Amino acid sequence: MDDNHYYHAPDLARFAEVGRGAPELWDKFLAWYSAVFKEGALSAREKALIALAVSHAVQCPYCIDAYTTAALEQGSNEEQMTEAVHVAAAIRGGASLVHGVQMRNHLERLGM
Repeated sequence: MDDNHYYHAPDLARFAEVGRGAPELWDKFLAWYSAVFKEGALSAREKALIALAVSHAVQCPYCIDAYTTAALEQGSNEEQMTEAVHVAAAIRGGASLVHGVQMRNHLERLGM
């Protein structure tokens, strides 16, 4: 393995090690996390697709790996997953563009 990279796919399996320093907080996180992903108003498949999209929006390679797998396990297909990624990209793009209003406001303050 090349150790010159920040992201190592096998590290995803080590996620629980984060709880070593504060096991009581880790347990609370896991309880909350588990509750979030239980079937509710949204199906497990819908939640996995949302998580996949958010994973791309926050650019977490570990999350992308985990939620690609989760979405497949919950019955999503490549087309649905790709569309979810495009939704995330559109939101990110729109968020960048809407901040153009900041530029417009500043230009107006400068008398332009």
